[in-house]
Amino acid sequence: SNERLAEIMLELKAQGAHNINLVTPTHFSKSIREAMLIAKKAGLDIPIIYNTSSYDSVEALRALDGLIDIYMPDIKYFSSELSAKYSSAPDYFEVTSKAIAEMLRQRGHYKYNENNTDLLSSGVIIRHLVLPSHRKDSIEALTHLAEIIPPSDVLISIMSQYTPEFALDSPYSEL
Repeated sequence: SNERLAEIMLELKAQGAHNINLVTPTHFSKSIREAMLIAKKAGLDIPIIYNTSSYDSVEALRALDGLIDIYMPDIKYFSSELSAKYSSAPDYFEVTSKAIAEMLRQRGHYKYNENNTDLLSSGVIIRHLVLPSHRKDSIEALTHLAEIIPPSDVLISIMSQYTPEFALDSPYSEL
């Protein structure tokens, strides 16, 4: 229930958690919103992280305005061809660009915790996974981000650890 989720958030804080990390939360965002309102009213004051694929509607993100401290969106593809092939989402870059713009509107420039400069207290961390055989797409996605986002406003995490061993005998062997 929303009430139990709020209790869990408060229990995690009491156990010393530095944040509440909501991973792939989009399909539960309405319930999460209600739970966060309850928890914050009861004293939850550690950062809430929204860790998402970025394939979120702007409307759903607006409903969370003021409740999320740190957004961690992925940007997986620039090419609609690649996003259609690997995620059945030819509109991926268009949707994620709008979602990330909303996240930036809400959180803007990142800030570190006043007491600990190693911990982020608010902002946006955009993650990009470099897919094997698709470095050019990564360069296009990152170039586009650099053109629309001031570099002082976000942190970028570039990841290269994708090792899809299952793809060797699949239609995706190029990965």
